[in-house]
Amino acid sequence: MTVQIRVPRRLIKLPRVCDLCALRVTSVYQQEKAGLLPPRIKLTQRSSAWVEDEIAAINAARIAGATNEQIRRLVADLVAARAQGAA
Repeated sequence: MTVQIRVPRRLIKLPRVCDLCALRVTSVYQQEKAGLLPPRIKLTQRSSAWVEDEIAAINAARIAGATNEQIRRLVADLVAARAQGAA
């Protein structure tokens, strides 16, 4: 018998993303624009956040030595999975 436990996905704000990625604010936005970080999710007109496990996946890939092109593919996969999960 297999038991699956679903952990709820958490949204994190920019200061936490900066902390987790060891980047400054400008670098987070530059990396997002370059496709090296997943896009943020708009919560309200003036508020946005990132999905914590997506940021963790990017960090794990970086630690494993992934190239920028591999990171871009990972980001594309994460965004596609995000869209599938909403369906």
